[in-house]
Amino acid sequence: MISAQGAAVLELPEIALLALAGYRATQLAVHDTILDPARDVVFAWHERKPTARARTWIVSLISCVYCMGWWLSGALLATWLLVTGTWHDAPLLVHGIEWLAVAGAAVLLNRWDDSRRESY
Repeated sequence: MISAQGAAVLELPEIALLALAGYRATQLAVHDTILDPARDVVFAWHERKPTARARTWIVSLISCVYCMGWWLSGALLATWLLVTGTWHDAPLLVHGIEWLAVAGAAVLLNRWDDSRRESY
């Protein structure tokens, strides 16, 4: 879609696709057992020096669906824009707003999923 200022912006189906991918990537990174060994290594590394700020920051990042979801959504969006050749079709600010849209939709899916788990 072309905005009133002439910049190409993502279509709603693209935002939805990227949001679904962001949701799934976040679940994989934060919750799925396939990555338990990698997370266990990071947690053990942190426990050897629990007062280290960088280690605490990394553990917080990989434990938080909101933090991890934000960065994974940004990485997916950047990859999508580069692979489709649309990175230069809009100003960086437009891509920042797209990032907010993709991450926001992905976190809504995570919130919905978390609310379903409590009812089991």
